[in-house]
Amino acid sequence: MQSITKLGEINLSAKRKPQSGRQRDVATANVIGFNNYVQQKTKQVILLPKTLTQEEYIDLLLDNSKHIVFATGPAGTGKTLLAVLAAIKALKERRVEKIVITRPAVGVDDEQHGFLPGNLTQKMEPWTKPIMDVLQEHYSCKEIAGMLEEQIIEIAPLAYMRGRNFKRCWIIFDEAQNATVNQMKMVLTRLSDQSKLVVTGDLKQLDRKYDKDNGLKDFILRLETASSGLIASVNFAHRDIQRHPVVAEVLKIYGDD
Repeated sequence: MQSITKLGEINLSAKRKPQSGRQRDVATANVIGFNNYVQQKTKQVILLPKTLTQEEYIDLLLDNSKHIVFATGPAGTGKTLLAVLAAIKALKERRVEKIVITRPAVGVDDEQHGFLPGNLTQKMEPWTKPIMDVLQEHYSCKEIAGMLEEQIIEIAPLAYMRGRNFKRCWIIFDEAQNATVNQMKMVLTRLSDQSKLVVTGDLKQLDRKYDKDNGLKDFILRLETASSGLIASVNFAHRDIQRHPVVAEVLKIYGDD
């Protein structure tokens, strides 16, 4: 993403400066399973904000007292990118044991994946490609395939989230603007010990044409009038778009400002 420096955002927190001269310990040989995958890559995960809103978001992602974090706003602001990077960081640091990816598969007969070829992971591939692209910057395709096989990375359609109980997991609920109220409630109640849930979405890019049964909008409105020390939200604006200046122009033309 191209960085655009804005007034008031020249001096982001000094704590964001990347540390040098510090290397990760390398696991000994003959370690199988989880450790095979989390330590093969040496590339560090650095969450460096480009706007003040991104800095607020990163602080919430790294805050262990915030178990559910909502990030809403336009495309290109880093909602999903930063959530995935924080998940990789947590996995590499062994703060979680797995990453769970879920999102509404709009356009596939309301979560009915049976007619698509392959297993669940392959059926969900078109909808999880943006997240997998970020993972591939830190893991090889072979490593990701192994992590998927070992369920260190799990792709779970919303229809398969019901009844689950996630422990020591980092859950990314992407494109949540396409979830119903019942789906949102179901996902938000899946958390268990030492887990974190990040919910991302853009309320102005609905693929399902409804409003009153919008799970993301419903909960954001509820959160505004509720008091919670465990749940937090951040809302991005057009000034936070970092993907490319043209994205902001496109959204402006569409009247989404």
